[in-house]
Order: sequence, then C-alpha cells, then structure tokens
Amino acid sequence: MHKESNSSSSLPSLHTSFSAPSFTAPSFLKGFYQNSGRLSPQYENEIRQDTASESSDGEGRKRTSSTCSNDSLNVGGTPVTPRRISWRQRIFLRVASPMNKSPSAMQQQDGLDRNELLPLSPLAPTMEEEPVVIFMSGGDDPEKAEERKKSEELRSLWRKAIHQQILLLRMEKENQKLEASRDELHSRKIKLDYEEVGVCQKEILITWDKKLLNCRGKTKCDMEDIHTSLKEGVPKSRRGEIWQFLAVQYRLRHRLPNKQQPPDTSYKELLKQLTAQQHAILVDLGRTFPTHPYFSAQLGAGQLSLFNLLKAYSLLDKEVGYCQGISFVAGVLLLHMSEEQAFEMLKFLMYDLGFRKQYRPDMMSLQIQMYQLSRLLHDYHRELYNHLEENEISPSLYAAPWFLTLFASQFPLGFVARVFDIIFLQGTEVIFKVALSLLNSQETLIMECESFENIVEFLKSTLPDMNTSEMEKIITQVFEMDISKQLHAYEVEYHVLQDELQESSYACEDSEPVEKLERANNQLKRQNMDLLEKLQIAHAKIQTLESNLENLLTRETKMKSLVRTLEQEKMAYQKTVEQIRKLLPADALADCEALLRDLTCNPNHKAKAGGKA
Repeated sequence: MHKESNSSSSLPSLHTSFSAPSFTAPSFLKGFYQNSGRLSPQYENEIRQDTASESSDGEGRKRTSSTCSNDSLNVGGTPVTPRRISWRQRIFLRVASPMNKSPSAMQQQDGLDRNELLPLSPLAPTMEEEPVVIFMSGGDDPEKAEERKKSEELRSLWRKAIHQQILLLRMEKENQKLEASRDELHSRKIKLDYEEVGVCQKEILITWDKKLLNCRGKTKCDMEDIHTSLKEGVPKSRRGEIWQFLAVQYRLRHRLPNKQQPPDTSYKELLKQLTAQQHAILVDLGRTFPTHPYFSAQLGAGQLSLFNLLKAYSLLDKEVGYCQGISFVAGVLLLHMSEEQAFEMLKFLMYDLGFRKQYRPDMMSLQIQMYQLSRLLHDYHRELYNHLEENEISPSLYAAPWFLTLFASQFPLGFVARVFDIIFLQGTEVIFKVALSLLNSQETLIMECESFENIVEFLKSTLPDMNTSEMEKIITQVFEMDISKQLHAYEVEYHVLQDELQESSYACEDSEPVEKLERANNQLKRQNMDLLEKLQIAHAKIQTLESNLENLLTRETKMKSLVRTLEQEKMAYQKTVEQIRKLLPADALADCEALLRDLTCNPNHKAKAGGKA
C-alpha cells in the first residue's frame, strides 16, 4: 500500500513539473530560415542520415509511445489510463527534439487542428519517444549520454548555420558594392553623353595621363607645354581632373588678395543651412539642360545635385546669391566631377577668374563687356557692326546669354566643354574671343538677313546649330587670338565716357567754370591715355622680363648640370693620372714632368721648333 501511494502520488508531480524549456533561435537566424525557406543541402543530408539510422527501431518506439504499459506506470498493478500529448508538449518536441513523423500525420493521428501547429524546427529529427516514456524510462546514464551527444550535434548545427549566415552577409555586402559601382559607371556614362568637338587620339590621352601623374603636387608646370596639349585636345573621361589641374596651376601663379578671398566654409556645412534663393533655384532646375538625360528627370539625381550646388554657392556668396545663368555653369561642372569638386571649381571660376562680377545685382560688369564686344566689332568687323547698328541690334540682345551661361544655354555640350577648357587656361577674355569668332564665321549669312526679326532669329537659333568642322575652326581661332590689350583699353574708355556723361548731366550757369572743367577734363583724358600707354609698355616689359627670367633659370640648371659632369670627368682624369704614375718608373715620370713644365712655360717656342723639325 505504501508503494502504491508513492507511485500514484508521483504522477501528478510529473505533470506539474513538465514544462518546455526556453529554447529560441537567435534573431538573425530566424531571418535566415524565413528568407531561405529551407535548409542547406549539407544539413538536409545530415537529417536524412539520422532518420535512416533510426528507421530500424521506429515501430517499437511508436508502439511504446502510443500504448504506455501498466507495468511502467503502476507498480501495484492498478491500470493507468494512457495520456494524450498536449499541444504544448508537441511544441516542445518540435523545438527541442524533432520527430520523424510529418506534421500532417501527427495532426491526423491526434486529431489536432493544423493551425495550432508551429513550423518545423531547423534541427534534425533525432527522437521519437513521447514525453511520458522519456520521463518514465529506467536507465539514467544512457539517456544523459544521448542528450549530451544530441546537444553537441545541435551546437555543431548552430555553428554551421551561423557560419552560413556570416557568409551570406558578406556576399550581400559585396553585391551592394558591385551594384554601387555599376550605378556609378552608369551615371558617369549618362553624364558624358555628348559628342566631342575634335578627335582625341590615344597619344594625347597618354600625354595628359603623364601630366596629371607628374604634377599631382603643387608644382609649376610649363604653361606653353600645357597650352600645346590643350590645343591638341582633352579626353572627356579625364576632363574634370584636367580642369582641377589647370585651376591649381593658375593659383600657383596668381595669388588672390585676402579681401577678395571667398569665406572659408565647407560644402557640407553650407548644405545644412537654409537659403532665401530656394524658390528661384527650384524654378530654374527644370530649365537647365532639359534635354540631357542626367538633368531631365524631375527631382532626379542630376537636379538634386544641381540644387545642392546652387544652394551652397548662394549661401557662400551673399552679394551675388543666385542669378540666372549660374545654373548652366554649375551643370557643366557637375557633368564632369562630383558635387564637392564642382563646388570648388565654381568658386575658382567666380572668385579667382572674376566671373562673379557679371552676376552682381548692378550688372555693371556685364555692361562693360557688352561695350567691349561692340568696340571689337567696330574695330575688326566694321561692315558687320554697321549692319547690326542699322537694324538696331545691340549686343545685349544676343550676347548676354553667351556671357552669363558661358555659351552653355544655346550651344552643343561638346563645344561648350572645349570653351571651358580654354577658360580654365586663359580666363574671361575667352568669351570675347569665342563671340568674335562666331560672328566672324557667319558674317556673310548675317549680312543676308535684312530685318530685325531675321537677324535675331539667326543669332539665337541658326548660329548655335553648327557642324563639328565649323566648331573645330572656331576653337583653333580662339587659341591663336590675343585681344587682352584691346579689352583693357576699352574698359578704361568705358569708364572715361561714363564720367563724361555724369559731368554733362550737371548744368552749370557760369561759363568760366565749365571751360575750366572742360580743360581739366581734357588734361585728365590725355593723362589717362598716357598712363594707359605706359601701363601697356610696363605689361610688355614684365612679360619680357618673365620670359628672360625663365630662360636664365633654364640656362642656370643646364650650367649646373654641365659643371657636375665636368667635375666628374676631372675626378676620373685624376684617378687615371694617379694610376699612370704608379705604373711608370721614376725616370720616365721625371722626364714627363720636365716636358710638361717646358710646354707650360713656352708653348709657342716648342711649337715653332716642332714645325722646323
């Protein structure tokens, strides 16, 4: 009776103590099994091997787990009703020790709903015993050994799964890098989608590669050599690097005064701020290169980069802010380099080369440029100038967009890129050269237009639609043209005329002060012209002195190298003389020294004696 009470009392304690342990897979492995949907072939082979080894004694275990005999449950002989496995126990078996039975067979055998079952664990099925048999079996030591073995197998499986997950993550990172590089190449291909003016040979590409490699540091290069290479052509794949190289060379030779330096604020800091020019910039985004694939997408990558660049410059240059025309200049830069590099080159064009003057609110510099272009036409193309004046066509009607956008708003990108090449080398006067060459090349066709509307239409539509050979001729003319002196004289002339108009606007009652002012004005004009001539002479002298200085420096380097070679030869001769002295006997050496003394003392006498003999 005592034994029966103990055995009967042990059954409830079995149910109360039976609880599934907390056994959850790591979070990153859940994503691994959910994404893949199945195990790797290696794990499936291991599971098949385990199920094949356990198939021999499967039926005995099934009978043991389903019947649960009275001898194992009741020592006193009282029959105990076999218990059904609850759904919690079945979940425990799924997670802790999976079984060979399929989910559908187990659901049909026990009459459970399919929706109550959880998915199979990724672990291999190694046990088929029911929970009652597991806890009521007699042998303790073999079970512990078997559990240890299974835990080791589980650990090895988790290690393999973790290793595979790490490999998958690495592969995903490599795939992301490859996709990023492909996107970058595709974006660069879209950016450079324009026809070049002139064919760039492989030899030119090799020459530019050597220049960019040898002049990476802040070292001055020969400007004549750079001018020759630039005239032969620029590969569009390296155009952005070449522009930056030319900017460095310009800054090495021309130091901008501290008062004219731009504020030292980084591009990233400027992007964090807000600009009052935002609306104007957004309006012009769709108008800037609307047919180019990089800028055509509304708020695409090109328009966003252009907005960032224009916003940053409007915050950097408070006086200029944003002006129509800058967007085309910034767009050309973005097609050949990154945002930050384009921002630096935009600062170079505006501050170092002085293009920001024409974008100021008063537009004074643009008015001076229009006067200079008119004077160039008057002096070098008088018939064309008269024809335009007769039809009341001022340069501001057709040339203002050329100056404000650097020809980017109307002309093909290949031609504009070549114009930018020369601008980075020579500065603002390139715009006058290109404008003058364009008008000169089409002078006969412009003269055939007889009305105001026809001339304006020709200059705005027909003139930019040139073929490649005509563009190449214009670029060649621009390289050979030099109008710097004329432009400077015309600028001084503009200021003198402006002062005269201001003085004439003030009415003077007395004639004597007017006469005095006129005399003083005439004297100042003469002084101005004299100073202008002296300034031109001084500029010419400076140029000659600089060229002489460069020649002297080259000669100095050559002389130094020659001196080094002579010293080396002298040392070699001294060594040979010492070797000869060691080889000759003392008598012969003494005779040689005496002969040398005679020759040095009286070389003419010896020469005469030799002639008589």
